[in-house]
Amino acid sequence: QVQLVESGGGLVQPGGSLRLSCAASGRTFRTKIMGWFRQAPGKEREFVAAISWSGDITYYADSLKGRFTCSKDNAKNTVYLQMNGLKPEDTAVYYCAASQRRGTGWSEKTDYDYWGQGTQVTVSS
Repeated sequence: QVQLVESGGGLVQPGGSLRLSCAASGRTFRTKIMGWFRQAPGKEREFVAAISWSGDITYYADSLKGRFTCSKDNAKNTVYLQMNGLKPEDTAVYYCAASQRRGTGWSEKTDYDYWGQGTQVTVSS
């Protein structure tokens, strides 16, 4: 019922910045939380950031240490992940996800109902 499409990934040098977008379509009216996860080769998919549908509340993985910022546009159908000070260890496929249930957490894969196909972010010189 909800389709999510990530965009904005690419190749960036260490210390650079990227802004990822996640466009939501379909039956988005029940969405409570939008999240970002990433998965590097051979590793488990890990939580990056999340934002409430209203855009008023955000939550970040401790490991980001303030480098990433999640936001939402005025139409409330697209979320963004601003990534600054990128490091090689940030290299991964980045996925957006949508939760349409109340009472869930923010940082677990099982908290979300819909997933995009991901966009590749590569940080290398």
